[in-house]
Amino acid sequence: MLEENLLQQAEIGIVGGSGLYSMPGLTDVREVALETPFGAPSDAYVLGTLAGRSVAFLARHGRGHRFMPTEINYRANIHGLKQLGVSRIISLSAVGSLKEEHRPLDFVIPDQFVDRTRHRVDTFFGDGLVAHVGFGHPICEEEAVVLAGACRRAGVNVKQGGTYLNMEGPQFSTKAESNLYRSWGMDVIGMTNLTEARLAREAELCYVTVAMVTDYDCWHEEHDHVSVDQIIAVLLKNAEHACNVVREAVAAMPKTRGCKCGSALKNAIITQKDVVPAATLQRLKLLVGKYFNSEEKAGT
Repeated sequence: MLEENLLQQAEIGIVGGSGLYSMPGLTDVREVALETPFGAPSDAYVLGTLAGRSVAFLARHGRGHRFMPTEINYRANIHGLKQLGVSRIISLSAVGSLKEEHRPLDFVIPDQFVDRTRHRVDTFFGDGLVAHVGFGHPICEEEAVVLAGACRRAGVNVKQGGTYLNMEGPQFSTKAESNLYRSWGMDVIGMTNLTEARLAREAELCYVTVAMVTDYDCWHEEHDHVSVDQIIAVLLKNAEHACNVVREAVAAMPKTRGCKCGSALKNAIITQKDVVPAATLQRLKLLVGKYFNSEEKAGT
């Protein structure tokens, strides 16, 4: 087998979005700055213990919110979590609502995504190694059930299921776009989580989005009457709720995975193994190493 350079320092990864740059309640806290074959992650990973489980927290935009959605090094962020030994990711994201029923302070756990991005890399593969992972069901259903239950125990109004429209940003939608997405039946709109979900599947990690509604998108008649201060207040309240939800979810998360996320690449690698460039195989060994044996071009 190819050597897999897992640090085995965390089992659950938490990715915090806008307004959530730390995870209160962690004990035995330490920071780890990683380099990956895809460059540097958004920030150092904050490792610690939460509800008796080992976790790694990453601020998606960097502490201080330094990176636009398009600028985030998603591949490095996900690969870094894999390096730390993470098998499950809880992703927290501020979103706009595209339906009246999803109100500010509500959480949505979408089970589908629609891609409207244009300028970002969203696969680990290429450069002589091709893989096509199944993505019909883009989130881990086992983990989604745990998160929905955690929301209810934390007293947060939650909708399990729905579609997250991933726009490019950094600008928000025009009113015409917002109404178009509503006509498609989309539930919430954000700028980050589909890219993460794609890469998590390729890395064989369980992934769930917790979409935290801050406001109605610009389609809403009363949206223009909401002040920036009001939106920030909702963002901060959502962050408080998110910490409670994550603590509940981490405590309830099964220690073993009963899903198929951990074998997503089993039948996905299309390239004939003996023609994969050694440099490419070396870069991707953490992801594909178990599917290549030492007699093939290991690049080591």
